[in-house]
Amino acid sequence: MKQTRKLSLLLALPLLVTAMALMPGDAPKVWTSASEPLQEIEQIRKEIKAPVFSKKVFDITAYGAKGDGVTDNSAAFKGAIEACNTAGGGRVLVPEGKFLTGPIYLKSNVELHVTENATIVFSRNTKDYPLVLARWEGMDCMNYSPQIYAYHEENIAVTGSGTLDGNASKEYWWPWKGRTQYGWVKGAPSQQPARDTLHVMMHNRVAPEKRIFGEGHYLRPYMLQPYQCRNILISGVKMINSPMWFISPVMCENVTVEHVQIDSHGPNTDGCDPDACKNVLIRNCFFNTGDDCIAIKSGRDEDGRQYGKPAENHIIENCTFKNGHGGVVIGSEIAGGARNIYAVNCKMSSPDLDRILRIKTSSSRGGTIENVFLKHIEVGTYKDAAITCDMFYENPGNFMPVIRNIWVEELNVANGGNYAVAINAYQQSPVQNLRLVNCNIKGVKTPVKINFVKGMQLTNVKVNEALFTLPDSLSAK
Repeated sequence: MKQTRKLSLLLALPLLVTAMALMPGDAPKVWTSASEPLQEIEQIRKEIKAPVFSKKVFDITAYGAKGDGVTDNSAAFKGAIEACNTAGGGRVLVPEGKFLTGPIYLKSNVELHVTENATIVFSRNTKDYPLVLARWEGMDCMNYSPQIYAYHEENIAVTGSGTLDGNASKEYWWPWKGRTQYGWVKGAPSQQPARDTLHVMMHNRVAPEKRIFGEGHYLRPYMLQPYQCRNILISGVKMINSPMWFISPVMCENVTVEHVQIDSHGPNTDGCDPDACKNVLIRNCFFNTGDDCIAIKSGRDEDGRQYGKPAENHIIENCTFKNGHGGVVIGSEIAGGARNIYAVNCKMSSPDLDRILRIKTSSSRGGTIENVFLKHIEVGTYKDAAITCDMFYENPGNFMPVIRNIWVEELNVANGGNYAVAINAYQQSPVQNLRLVNCNIKGVKTPVKINFVKGMQLTNVKVNEALFTLPDSLSAK
């Protein structure tokens, strides 16, 4: 019998294709116990191996660097990295001091090691930033180089207990967002015209190398973006004041992000946003961000569908989330789809943390998001919803999204927000097989706000200290 029931009215939006026409042909996975995804985690973990480097050391001060916070050390970083790469690899050492530089390009077999009491401070001068092929909000273009960048390299790392300072503020970089709370004033330039132009170029399928931005266009660079690279390690460093997203590897494979501390409340300062990557491990990290803490992506609209690379095999474990629009987020630039996303043993708490698990997409994206597993998530407080699936995040299009096989177990919340679960889906494409097991969510204003689901199950779920069951309109018949 049909399991979809309508709980609240929803304005219907026209679509040129049906959900059935876009559903993948293979049989979807449906977990029956937590042991299955836990076994999958261990299998994926075996495939993720951090790169190992030669013991050769290349101190940047031997190439002319001065840690006075004033000298431009761009040439010294370049010289040390090139020498390290030419010698077959090793460690480029950043000693104690404050080293100002333009963007850093990492080459294969190079570990950039930032020692304790060392800080890399990135230039605020836009003329120091060459144009490179980058991905900006899920769209490929020629834009300012990320502050640390690599293209088609392998075996690269940024390690150490020092600091990477993106040097953004309400006076530099952030005002380009175009909002007064970030320093923008009426009449000043903003990113919006260029952002709109980039959208049009993407929709018209202009080649990425002909989508030229940079100077005069105000699209902020990211802090760290390897593009189509393999075997990446980011370990130990503190990262502050990024112009935009902090860590966003694009179409990379075998990525480890560990023991990293990210702290910034600028606009769109997401913590870690792997985009269309395979085999990603994010562990023992701290996120205090001005946007999503972790947002898993796979390209926007035409660019995501053109490559067809899903976000695949991501493990998030032992991380702490403070402020942010979402803790573990999938989307919104998710046109390539996402599968096999696991988050275990994490802690979250802040009155400014909007959501715990946030899946956001739209019919302009399409794609299938499936096999999402959360277990043992301890939450102090949040603002909006513990679990949210939203298929109407941005403007509609002709590509029906699919969300299915979501398992949340041992989610414990001391003081919840507006909802325990909020779902806004298409009637043609309900959220399928969402299961909550052994969860305890306290302090919620409204238990659920749901329109279209199929096969949703609750097992020993308490909301506001009472055992919660689905309304008849949502229960399987």
